[in-house]
Amino acid sequence: MADNSKTEGSAVDHKGSNDDSGNQKGKLADQVMQNPQVLAALQERLDSVSHSPSSYIENLPKSVKRRINALKQLQVKYAHIEAKFYEDVHALERKYAALYQPHFDKRREIVTGAVEPTDAECEWHSDAEEEGKLADDLKKKAAIEEKGDETDQEEDLEGIPDFWLTIFRNVDMLSELVQDHDEPILKHLQDIKVKFSEPEEPMSFTLEFHFEPNEFFSNSVLLKTYKMKSEPDQSDPFSFEGPEIVDCDGCTIDWKKGKNVTVKTIKKKQKHKGRGTVRTITKQVPNDSFFNFFSPVKAPGDGELDEDSEFTLAADFEIGHFFRERIVPRAVLYFTGEAIEDEDFEEGEEGEEEENEEEGEEEDDDDDDSESDSRA
Repeated sequence: MADNSKTEGSAVDHKGSNDDSGNQKGKLADQVMQNPQVLAALQERLDSVSHSPSSYIENLPKSVKRRINALKQLQVKYAHIEAKFYEDVHALERKYAALYQPHFDKRREIVTGAVEPTDAECEWHSDAEEEGKLADDLKKKAAIEEKGDETDQEEDLEGIPDFWLTIFRNVDMLSELVQDHDEPILKHLQDIKVKFSEPEEPMSFTLEFHFEPNEFFSNSVLLKTYKMKSEPDQSDPFSFEGPEIVDCDGCTIDWKKGKNVTVKTIKKKQKHKGRGTVRTITKQVPNDSFFNFFSPVKAPGDGELDEDSEFTLAADFEIGHFFRERIVPRAVLYFTGEAIEDEDFEEGEEGEEEENEEEGEEEDDDDDDSESDSRA
């Protein structure tokens, strides 16, 4: 009997503890629901669900949905007109490229030392030169011997040495591609040109890398052509945002014997399964090099690429676009680093704006907290 009474007592205690915990949970829930911040968050969540675009459209009358379809038809027509606009822009780029080219040709002549610019052509005012004038007196006191040596060195120099190689070194996107064994070759790079497709041809542009005669390959020009598409996709016309690069073609580099930097020779030991003898064989394997740029990844017939190949191709497209839009038109500013400083400054301003926005949001949150505290 004593045992039964203990059991019943423990059951009663257990029930009482459940009631207590239930009361505590109920009180906690009441306290949470009385919190203005919690209520506001719940209301915002409910509003976002009830007023989402998809749910709103689904609940519209059929007659209104029918008119929305008419608007989408108009949007498709707009996209096709926009595609024609970009075709005209491409034609305009081709027209002005012909006007730019004489200046680019003069740039090449100065870089390679084919011509010496006149004093008038060399006049340029800059803050750095203004500061340099303050030190002219000190420069005049330099030793005659040193001046003589400098004069001899200047007379030996032609044009602007390592002009394009320096640009490659200065631009992160390109320096990542350039290996040590590429640099002696890029010293022979004399010019980079952009050629736009003719009116009757599919939209594309070609990068031409012009090299002086060298000991590495016999090509005087290496080509990279980027094919573009400027028309809305039939399956998704609303995604059209202008021309996009869809494919690219490189060229064959005629490497001289033993000078191909895109491959390396390795030695590998092989053991005969039956006799147990060992032999050493040599084989060529791919090697990291900027000149792999001229052997781009090609999509298979079904158009499916693995993730790594897609990433490589996307990076290739970005580099080609950067050459066309930035490097070729503004080469001297990438050589001096001024263009890079401008880009860094622009990125810095964007970063500061984002930080300011975040700080503003934090201040708003603080204000909300203080208001809720005062109400409590």
